[in-house]
Amino acid sequence: MRFPYRSSLVIAGAMSLAACASQGLGNRDRPDEFAVQRQAPLAVPPDFALTPPQPGAPRPAEGTAAQQALQALFGGPAPRSAVETSALNRAGTADPGIRSAVGSPTTFTVDKGTTTQAILAAPEGDGQAASASIPG
Repeated sequence: MRFPYRSSLVIAGAMSLAACASQGLGNRDRPDEFAVQRQAPLAVPPDFALTPPQPGAPRPAEGTAAQQALQALFGGPAPRSAVETSALNRAGTADPGIRSAVGSPTTFTVDKGTTTQAILAAPEGDGQAASASIPG
């Protein structure tokens, strides 16, 4: 009498656990712990004639967490140096159809030899099986 009773309890428990997994309890929506950001403390404005902010509008003095992270890591946009500005001015603007003109038979190219072709044709990998040989 005990064996059928225990086996029925085990079977019922296994079925209930299987039902929990199929209803998505393992795949529930969780908050992203990296998207949490701190809010600035409240401050009393010096001018009380200000209009209140619109509900749901972003705070004007703060950016998103991603913008704050980029600002902290890289600072603001760096000014270009004189050398970079000079190089950009000499380069000018590219022709909009440059990609189609590169493959044209009338485009002048320089043959770099078989070594460069072999380097460019080499398969990608992690370099574990790489070897060097001196052609002789």
